[in-house]
Amino acid sequence: HIDSGKTALARALSTTGSTAAFDRAPQSRARGITLDLGFSCLRTALPPQLGPGPGELQFTLVDCPGHASLIRTIIGGAQIIDLMMLVIDVTKGMQTQSAECLVIGQIACQKMVVVLNKIDLLPEGKRQSAIEKMTKKMQKTLENTKFCGCPIVAVAAKPGGPEAPESETPIGVSELIEVLKSQAYLPSRDPSGHFLMAVDHCFSIKGQGTVMTGTILSGSVSLGDNVEIPALKVTKKVKSMQMFHTPVTYAMQGDRVGICVTQFDPKLLERGLICTPESLHTIHAAIISLKKIQYFRGPLQTKAKFHITVGHETVMGRVMFFSPAPADFKEEIEENVFNFEKDYLYQEEYLSKDSKTSEENKENDQSEVQLPKQQWALLEFEKPVTCPKLCLVIGSKLDTDIHANTCRLAFHGILLQGMEEKNYAETFLPKLKVYKLKHKEGQVERVMDDYSVIGRSLFKKETNIQIFVGLKVKLSTGEDGVIEGGFGQSGKFKIRIPDGLRPDTKMLLAVASKKKSKGSKGDPAKEEESSRSDSAQPVGISLLFKRYVFDTQKKMIQS
Repeated sequence: HIDSGKTALARALSTTGSTAAFDRAPQSRARGITLDLGFSCLRTALPPQLGPGPGELQFTLVDCPGHASLIRTIIGGAQIIDLMMLVIDVTKGMQTQSAECLVIGQIACQKMVVVLNKIDLLPEGKRQSAIEKMTKKMQKTLENTKFCGCPIVAVAAKPGGPEAPESETPIGVSELIEVLKSQAYLPSRDPSGHFLMAVDHCFSIKGQGTVMTGTILSGSVSLGDNVEIPALKVTKKVKSMQMFHTPVTYAMQGDRVGICVTQFDPKLLERGLICTPESLHTIHAAIISLKKIQYFRGPLQTKAKFHITVGHETVMGRVMFFSPAPADFKEEIEENVFNFEKDYLYQEEYLSKDSKTSEENKENDQSEVQLPKQQWALLEFEKPVTCPKLCLVIGSKLDTDIHANTCRLAFHGILLQGMEEKNYAETFLPKLKVYKLKHKEGQVERVMDDYSVIGRSLFKKETNIQIFVGLKVKLSTGEDGVIEGGFGQSGKFKIRIPDGLRPDTKMLLAVASKKKSKGSKGDPAKEEESSRSDSAQPVGISLLFKRYVFDTQKKMIQS
């Protein structure tokens, strides 16, 4: 949360770390090795679990800035964050944004250490018990997350606060470094695949070219390679590279690197992505698989707008949720691919234990709510987004009041299919077989003969009944029928009953029509009334069909 002391901690770690391990030159000890905006590094002796003998381990510390930008920045580089430190102000405990950071951590990160900062503000005598109390509280908070049981360390990164003299020694920071060393592991990095780098800084050097510094998210890069800057629609050649002020000829996933290319105006690219030419796509819409974030209050509704963070961009987008067809709810779904052959069921909202559909089922006494193993959404962006193929997507409501104590992150997912054409609604969406189930109810007006009846109340007066001809209907008494066509002008219609009406159905209908004719000789108002009073036991007609949402011809389909 803002003001919990993240930057002070990064500063204390990089200074303590470099001096504790190596007794660095006094000037570097004083400033800590700050590499870039929010990036600094900490070097320690190699911990035993990473191998024998002398050697050093370098942690790159990414100081995540204040909150709104955290969502936009960190999510893009989520795949290279190996461990997160959640910094908590020990006098305040979990705050709204700490909770949001915890959510992002669960989506994007495998390991965590909680740091309780500002213990110097606790009175000496009560300090230990206050720390223990807050530690217990944090353990409780983390119980149902994947970070259950993670280390919790108490420190004062800058005793006395920002105004205190630099000579004040931090409390607990060397213990924290030991914890970090014990949590260290060699992350798996992969040089294969397309080169993709998140640039967070850009400047020019006279006579050399323009330098872009950042972190490589995937693939690798060598001197002389061509790299594309999609935002500027240009491709540039790599002239030279540096890692931590040392020239290199090669860098790969996870490395922090500065890449010098032929001159362009650095103001045009403050931060963004650069990549192997042609490897990113710019899309107007996407299909994603998704999960709701449990702390988000309220339903996720189709047609709602969310802030969608994808790649390094956050744009507004509209969503439409859909699930497998009910028969496939239990089926295992292959990960990271979308099957266009299958039929999918349109949903008014994301199905979860507390969604509307589940509530209705509970009322209807279906104790076991059937939830599908996977759900998807169609995202339509307000402006096109440039991103890698299978990337992380997060939907949030960033316009929620920042002081409201509520989680603004709504869902997270994986981008499975992007739509690059501007007119994707014509070219692409018709391939997406999402259907709505339609259910219409009417009544039998009267019997014509043993094999046909006249129905009413299924259609409005102005409906073109021709398009419904040939569709199957079912009578509430069990017979199957087929719509044969309209009857008169008022939306009534004729139904053929291929297997004939059952005797008891005929009895029912005969009784109904007798009542009608008896009750009202020639008085239309009474006729209306009596037809209503006898509708206590009419014979119902139900018409079920499905219609594909993106079918331009709006065909009605019955299985």
